[in-house]
Amino acid sequence: MSSEAMLDLVERPRRLRRTAGLRAMVRETHLRPEDFIAPLFVVDGKPAPEEIASMPGVFRLNIKDLVKECRALSKLGVRAVALFPKMDSKLKDAEGTAALDEDGLILRAVRAVKQALPELAVVTDVALDPYTSHGHDGVLTDIADDVDNDRTVAILSEMAVLQAEAGVDIVAPSDMMDGRIGAIREALDAHDFADTAIMAYSAKFNSAYYGPFRDAVGSAKAAGTNTLSKATYQLDPANRRMAINEAALDEEEGADFIMVKPAGAYLDIIRELRDATTKPVAAYQVSGEYSQIHAAAKLGWLDLEKIRHESLLAIKRAGADLILTYFAKDMAKLLK
Repeated sequence: MSSEAMLDLVERPRRLRRTAGLRAMVRETHLRPEDFIAPLFVVDGKPAPEEIASMPGVFRLNIKDLVKECRALSKLGVRAVALFPKMDSKLKDAEGTAALDEDGLILRAVRAVKQALPELAVVTDVALDPYTSHGHDGVLTDIADDVDNDRTVAILSEMAVLQAEAGVDIVAPSDMMDGRIGAIREALDAHDFADTAIMAYSAKFNSAYYGPFRDAVGSAKAAGTNTLSKATYQLDPANRRMAINEAALDEEEGADFIMVKPAGAYLDIIRELRDATTKPVAAYQVSGEYSQIHAAAKLGWLDLEKIRHESLLAIKRAGADLILTYFAKDMAKLLK
């Protein structure tokens, strides 16, 4: 280009995008295997991994295979897993009583993983939806789809103590009951589990993205639908300020981590919380996000590897320190 044709520009940002080397030098956001928490589904008695139809490449694992998968993840640099049980329907009831079984599936799974891999951080879900015959996160009131807050909190506190006794590193209340973080913290401390951390699902929205997960844990079948409304306790997707308030309350009550769920459609909330707290912020790239990426890739509409990477990069860029994602293993392989 001749000097006469050149624009008189104060700055030319494209200079730093000219080569791959230059782009790498100024890259602001990076993904690492240790950024990921791998959600894993555990089931009793299945002789072999059982693929979840609505989540390609994701399996329900018996405890032996769960430990094997955890070993593989650890070798790839993934530092934490989050465990979710798929309960036999015969064990479910309206009160979710199997959640307090001292030899229940999730507690046996925690013990096995921690015995095999003491350094791997194990996160457990604290909510009743895998255990209830109606698929809700707590015990119901007489009002349709409404959960009894205080009765549920009492049960969740017992659940958290049992999980801590099994050796879990982080309990993760996903129920969205008022006051549950403070009650769980008090219960853990009273039982000498002051070192057990709490990852609060602080901004968990009443989202349409949860359908495949409900298939995975069987709460959809229990409820008769995977579009079960949880609007009386999960956040309205329209509300931003309310999410900030929920997170502030959880932090005040003793949460060690703050979480946003889902992640991809709520990047603004991730950023708001990152700016509002000094606590680590986690974000859950949920089942619906994972499944829609796979579905579009299967149809040839999207490049699976590129959109997978970009979706996770966006979550990290928005401010998440940790990402729960079903892509954890594949991404860790790629990054390692």
